[in-house]
Amino acid sequence: MTRSFDLDDRNVVTTEGGQRVHQGHAEQSNVIAPQFQEVRSGVWTLIGNGLSNQTFIHAPEGIIAVDTGESIQEMAAALRKLREVTDAPIAAVIYTHFHYVEGTRAIFDEGNHVENLPIFGHERIALNKERTLGEISPAYSRGLVEQFAIVLPTDGPDGVVNVGLGRFYKNPDHAPATPGFVPITHAIGEKASLTIAGLAVEAVHSPSDSDDSVNFYFPEMGTCVHNSVWPVLFNVYAIRGEEYRDPRVLIPGIDNIIQWAPEYLVCAHGPALIGKQEIREVCTRYRDSIQFLWDQTVRGINKGWTMDEVATRVTLPDLYDVDFYTSERYGISEHHVRQIFTGLRGFFDGDESKLAPLEPEERYSRLVEGFGGRSEVARQCEEAMAANDLRWATELGTWLVRSRGVTADDKKLLASCLRAIAERTPAANIRNWCLTRARHLDGSFSMDRFMQHSFNPKFVANSSAVNLVHTLRVLIEPTKVEGIDHHVAFVIGDEEAGLHIRHCVAVPTNGWGATSLVRMTKQTFIDVLCGKTVWSDAQARGDISVSGDTGLVDQIRRSFENKGIAG
Repeated sequence: MTRSFDLDDRNVVTTEGGQRVHQGHAEQSNVIAPQFQEVRSGVWTLIGNGLSNQTFIHAPEGIIAVDTGESIQEMAAALRKLREVTDAPIAAVIYTHFHYVEGTRAIFDEGNHVENLPIFGHERIALNKERTLGEISPAYSRGLVEQFAIVLPTDGPDGVVNVGLGRFYKNPDHAPATPGFVPITHAIGEKASLTIAGLAVEAVHSPSDSDDSVNFYFPEMGTCVHNSVWPVLFNVYAIRGEEYRDPRVLIPGIDNIIQWAPEYLVCAHGPALIGKQEIREVCTRYRDSIQFLWDQTVRGINKGWTMDEVATRVTLPDLYDVDFYTSERYGISEHHVRQIFTGLRGFFDGDESKLAPLEPEERYSRLVEGFGGRSEVARQCEEAMAANDLRWATELGTWLVRSRGVTADDKKLLASCLRAIAERTPAANIRNWCLTRARHLDGSFSMDRFMQHSFNPKFVANSSAVNLVHTLRVLIEPTKVEGIDHHVAFVIGDEEAGLHIRHCVAVPTNGWGATSLVRMTKQTFIDVLCGKTVWSDAQARGDISVSGDTGLVDQIRRSFENKGIAG
């Protein structure tokens, strides 16, 4: 299999929109082209409406809607397509996992649904939604922006082509996207035999890119709806940053699909597969590609290979590059094996230089000096680019950008390296990340606003005040609370939470026994968090009341890296 970063420019094409892109990446647009596919009688899946599909199954009591997309607008568009073929009411909703659950409210807006609409999904869906909106939300949001080309232009050399699993993260035709998540009413654990809308269903917990993924089999229809076998090589590692996806946990879900032996296989992404034999062959090769990466990474670890050596030496055989299912059109295998290595062994891989490395700016500055200074490193970087030695060129460019004395020309040089990689990789994630970072470096589009903790009022409105208060602990600047030992309770509407500031941390509590007390409405708290107002102004208006040691409360709130709270 061709290595993603080792390509010259022979496979680079220019699209009608002027995008410079690897031919394989461009061809993925055909795989995920918009269509309302009738998989079989009574089963439809809408492809190309957003990042995920919306699937509809005609059951005796009405339509089962599987996944509702990224927004109310996205699901409303899907319902309009459904109404071209049937006016049967929505009788139930199924979530395959927590990523595509924000359009459910559109079903209620349409009005054509059964009373007390049942919603099925894994019991961890709500927890995972809270996780991504809480402590890690800045990094999570920034990762989405980088991986899914959210701030790239629509045309020109840097223009988005597709995002691998779909044409785009959120369909621009649906802007402004409004979240409309409705929680599950029927929780699924490890395994269940259900009757949904009068149709027998087998449900099996099948962790995939999230630990709450569930695969569903409708035996009467010979149809499996799932989130395990994607129209790209499975993403063991997401460049946006995610929790470890352990192949040993992933593979059983695919084995279970093979055991079901469906006639129709409908994924959360891309076109459906039809025919038992083809489904078996594709699924078998798919699960084997994941096992290959895990087995060979472990083999390398046992031989004493470092992570870099494993990433260089473990490459999928050419037999996996026969179609889009196991091709590097999304992520790349050398990143996947690094994730497996880290998941099994942690960051230290035996490379002696990583045991006690210099602080990065100091290290890069010394490397630049040792190579003859900034001009010489820049010359060698340009020379490496001309020779299609993109790995080395990018490393040299990184030294310049991350060392002392960085200039605008240094940033533009590294941006050129990243653009060359973007043009020559078939992997959507790599192209989108490289272009987003290149545009940040050369000033085309600054990513600075994605490198701070901000709160979106659309989403925090649905979060508990307790979780929001407790999230503040990751915004604390420790030098500003050194020596403080003080417990503050927050009463936000009818919810109560606390933070005990001690030892330079903010310990989450339920507020009981606090020395000071802060009161405000949920809306005031949201306005402050989201920067619509600042604490001092809200307090002056009487919207925030503080009792106890008000001076110490002021000192504590000013330690949080949030303009609304600190202001």
